[in-house]
Amino acid sequence: MNEALETLKARGFFAQCTDAAALSARMDAGPVTFYVGCDPTGPSLHIGHMVPFFAFRHLLRFGHRGVALIGGGTGRIGDPSGKTEMRKMLDYAQIDANVESIKKQLDGFLGFDGTKALAANNKDWLENLNYIDFLRDIGSCFSVNKMLTFEAYKQRLERGLSFIEFNYQLLQAYDFYMLHQKYNMTLQIGGDDQWGNITAGVDLIRRKLGGTTELNKEHEAFGLTFPLIMRADGKKMGKSEKGAIFLDRTLTSVFDFFQYWRNVPDADVRKFFLLFTFLDIGEIEKICAGDINAAKERLAYEVTAVIHGKEEADKALAGAKAAFGGEGDKASMPTVELKRTDFEAGVNVCDLYFNTKLCATKSDARRLIQQGGASVNGKNISDVKAVVSVSDADSDGEFVVKAGKKKMVRVVLKD
Repeated sequence: MNEALETLKARGFFAQCTDAAALSARMDAGPVTFYVGCDPTGPSLHIGHMVPFFAFRHLLRFGHRGVALIGGGTGRIGDPSGKTEMRKMLDYAQIDANVESIKKQLDGFLGFDGTKALAANNKDWLENLNYIDFLRDIGSCFSVNKMLTFEAYKQRLERGLSFIEFNYQLLQAYDFYMLHQKYNMTLQIGGDDQWGNITAGVDLIRRKLGGTTELNKEHEAFGLTFPLIMRADGKKMGKSEKGAIFLDRTLTSVFDFFQYWRNVPDADVRKFFLLFTFLDIGEIEKICAGDINAAKERLAYEVTAVIHGKEEADKALAGAKAAFGGEGDKASMPTVELKRTDFEAGVNVCDLYFNTKLCATKSDARRLIQQGGASVNGKNISDVKAVVSVSDADSDGEFVVKAGKKKMVRVVLKD
């Protein structure tokens, strides 16, 4: 098998391929152009979205050319794949803003140079499509019977599938067809829930351009999917108790991003090293053969450095050591400023947990305290009527407020 494909397979980026032997031979013959698509359903990608883009970077390393397709057009409909209900429809201005935000995030990760790594927006060819012409030219190539065999549609038929969503597969296939003509696109990669959409694009190119014939090898097209990543504890990859783990640090702080990886199940550490870092496999094996907590800390550091940069990873590591190890720099911990005058009078502990956003409601704070999960500056708090005042601050005049073993915040008093 081609070396790039072997690497993807060894690291866990391989579920299904339309023709692995032929794709391997094509990649041995020279660099191919491939693409990954994502729809701008929000202003930020979360870490689960990034699996194909890590594979993107591996393929770039082997000399191949990649296009990140941001679905400013398809985002107006929404992909039904993997969804139990229809996505919320966004207005066009919001979609366009999301496109720019996601493009900036991907540029930071992939480094768009206009040659080896490029960005594209399918709004460019979908926005002004003539519907009748599209149905005649593209819709005639699709079998409804075949479409209904794909898992994405089968699952939704039980709960209700809108006609607008049913069109999505045609549009994604059309993307592959357009990119093939514009960039000589050979390969589409993505999560395994995209198998039906990807193979539809492969079939469309073959139907329209005759890529199945030996005399027309330049129109070959392939699809490769990756396993859908689930945590060993059954949680969806990229999800935490607080929700999705976003790349945007205003939605998920760098500290919380770091802590997510530091607290993944033991059984996932090796798998996540392979998928979400660029360390050599041999080095990963050595790390995972040692102390599991040290391995988790290294995993958290490496993924944070890849996504947010080494400087931010250093701060997050120092903050974690200060919060949970009694060493390191407290200034790197998540920090909230509260008024000193309030603490001179005394602040109820439930209000403190609510004001620091460690608890979403005061009822949540009461339950936390009653269950023994609250502490301020290392002192357990069990009385919901307890009051925290300036006299309870540490030698720096601050508080470290913890909720359970994993959530904490540094409180700085502001005059």
